[in-house]
Amino acid sequence: MIPGTSNQARFPRVIVVGNEKGGSGKSTVAIHIAVALMKSGESVATIDLDSRQRSFTGYIENRRAWGERIGRDLGIPNHMCLDGNLDVSDADERAVRCKALTDAVVAVAPKCNYVVIDTPGHDSFLVRLAHSMADTLVTPLNDSFVDFDVLGTVDPETFAATGETSHYAQMAQEARSQRELLDNASIDWIVLRNRLSSTPTRNKRFVGDALQDLAQRLGFRLVEGLAERVIFREFYPRGLTAADELTAGTLGNRPTMSHATAQIEVQNLVGALSGRPVEDAEFGTADAA
Repeated sequence: MIPGTSNQARFPRVIVVGNEKGGSGKSTVAIHIAVALMKSGESVATIDLDSRQRSFTGYIENRRAWGERIGRDLGIPNHMCLDGNLDVSDADERAVRCKALTDAVVAVAPKCNYVVIDTPGHDSFLVRLAHSMADTLVTPLNDSFVDFDVLGTVDPETFAATGETSHYAQMAQEARSQRELLDNASIDWIVLRNRLSSTPTRNKRFVGDALQDLAQRLGFRLVEGLAERVIFREFYPRGLTAADELTAGTLGNRPTMSHATAQIEVQNLVGALSGRPVEDAEFGTADAA
């Protein structure tokens, strides 16, 4: 339920992509989730709360422009960009901004099944509101102890997770408590191990073990996300995703096995969000050589 609205109203499932640390791949994950859901037949609206960086908005603008250039309907979500960057102390101004966010979700509710919200990499009252609105919270996390630090701490000798909870994890826990008090609903929190190395390393094992321990303590689900692939960086200027039909016509060059493998990763991600497998037929294809 959206704060301040009736339980009787129909509302889409809200997916919030959040992490206070920049560079974790939030916007890339958000656009891949949105497009993958659309390719699966769902109606999707998207909200960018990072009006300073506007990476999510830029991605969608690039997608629209590239589709027009190649003469194809790539599929564009109902998108809006709101100012979630600046925190303000004035209570009336806070109320206005909070209302703008809730009104935005209410406005698209009759027309979509999902709303995907991309949040900026810092704490603010509007970011906290977005987290409390989530049905699913997705936290992309680069596979390193630098990123792990936003959730918890580790023993410097053993690399095992300690009992200490860090700032972002505390905010997520507060959002879950608020949501439960509001309408007795639970937020499904998913921590996404992003930019994973394809080869086993000591760091990968240590980070994985610490995250597994933290998942038990904090109650989030740990899911493997998107590997470190050059193609994800190349997608952005054209607004493409691994959920699209990747052919020479859409890419501008012949797809590779890396494209096909990336599509499997996105299928697994959306399957984890819904708790069910996503069939290959629901996505586009990559005609790799």
